[in-house]
Amino acid sequence: MPTEYAGVRNGTEQLPPPAELLRAFREPDGPNHHRHGVLSAARELVECHERRNTAIEAAHAPGAPAGRVAACSLLVEDIDGHRAELVGRIDTWVADNVEHRGGASLHTETLGAVIDRLAAKWIAAQRALRRTPQQRTHPVQVDGEAHLQWCRLAELTDGYRDLITDVTEHRRRLPVW
Repeated sequence: MPTEYAGVRNGTEQLPPPAELLRAFREPDGPNHHRHGVLSAARELVECHERRNTAIEAAHAPGAPAGRVAACSLLVEDIDGHRAELVGRIDTWVADNVEHRGGASLHTETLGAVIDRLAAKWIAAQRALRRTPQQRTHPVQVDGEAHLQWCRLAELTDGYRDLITDVTEHRRRLPVW
């Protein structure tokens, strides 16, 4: 199981382990972002989800004028288009760099889709921690919400670790389009 980011092994780049993926989410200028295409795209996905959530909040703000709602809707569409491009970039990297063993069980999602879901959950977990006391209706509820978001992120991270382990050990293959 890959536990440390080895970068290049046997002449090909390796799938980034969960710790490096989470570091890319957290650190805009992390040391490995520019060296690994998946980490660079993962960081951009986090930025897309942050901008997307901000636009949705602005559109749903009490008394938001129709013009703002329309502008936010267009912005969300643009962001989702960019997210699709980033997912495609990750999936192209997988097609070019990951050995796919025939006969291995096929995973239902591409790696890009998995990382996009992780990026969205990262933002949800971060936002749950940033809520101000004025935004809280009950401290226990918010603590519970933050706990729930972080538990879900941990579960997705464990699933990612299991997936890349299975792919690396040729027990599972990723869809390649």
